[in-house]
Amino acid sequence: MNKPRIDVLLEKVDSKYALVTIAAKRARQINNYYRNREEGSIDDIPPPMLDTRSRNILTIALEEIAAGHISYRYRV
Repeated sequence: MNKPRIDVLLEKVDSKYALVTIAAKRARQINNYYRNREEGSIDDIPPPMLDTRSRNILTIALEEIAAGHISYRYRV
């Protein structure tokens, strides 16, 4: 994985562990969007938030984090 760089990603989140959790959750959402788009039911699933040439779902999620489109908060 060359882009986005890990140092850019770590500026957006608290730790590597938070980055993995956030990226995995968003990648699942994007995967569900593409799967349900083929079936015709995409009412409540957010589409990818940026235009990208990548076809890898995890890379799209990481690019969204690097661009600042994804925010998160810890639940207590």
